[in-house]
Formats: sequence, C-alpha cells, structure tokens
Amino acid sequence: MIGCASNVRFKEEEIILREGEAADKFFLLREGKVALEINIPQHEPITVQTLEGGDILGWSWLIPPHFYRFTCRALTEVRAIALDGKCLRNKCEENHDLGYELLKRLANVFTQRLEVTRKQLINIYEVERK
Repeated sequence: MIGCASNVRFKEEEIILREGEAADKFFLLREGKVALEINIPQHEPITVQTLEGGDILGWSWLIPPHFYRFTCRALTEVRAIALDGKCLRNKCEENHDLGYELLKRLANVFTQRLEVTRKQLINIYEVERK
C-alpha cells in the first residue's frame, strides 16, 4: 500500500465524500467523528451511522461502478489516512494475496454496516407499529 496513502485532515462540517461522485479514495480514520448520510429530496440528510477513529470510510472504490453511495460529513475535526482507490486496485491485481487479505477485512466492514442498518430498520418498524 506504500505509494497509495497520504495523511489528510478535515474541518468540522466539511464534506469528505459526496453521494454519487466518483469513488477514487477511501479513508482510515485516525481521530474524529464522521456522519454517513443519505440524501432524500426535499428532506434533511439522514445520518445512518457515525464513524470514529479506527473505522474505515468509503469502500465504494472497490465495487464497480465506483461511485460513493453515501455523503460523509465531518462532525468534528478529522485526521485520517487517505488511500488512492485506483492505485490500491492495481496493487491488488499485481498481488492477489494482498487483494484477498484486503477483501476479507473489508467484508467485516460490510457486515458491520449491514447489521447497523438492520437494527435501524427494526427500530423504525417497531416505532411504526406502536
């Protein structure tokens, strides 16, 4: 992953990723909090999850057609390591062991995000039933 990474900072309320834009980076959060938001026309964005230091942000660089699926906004000042998605995809093509290891780790992230979404849907359903 050497050559694909750089240190970055984002100010509070700064948009880090925007839903629908080309997914060319992802981030390993070192410090701070980030809201994963979905945009709904004529409605305020809805936060579906809050990420913190140690979390991964922006896995859409791996899945074609490589467009971000959420808008991500810094809730506090954020320090992160930015990874170039295209550079990393190329390194994974060259080194399948690296690609497999990375995919296993990202599969855990996918599973965690789906579980959070599942719990939110259960909560919404329970509220609507009452």
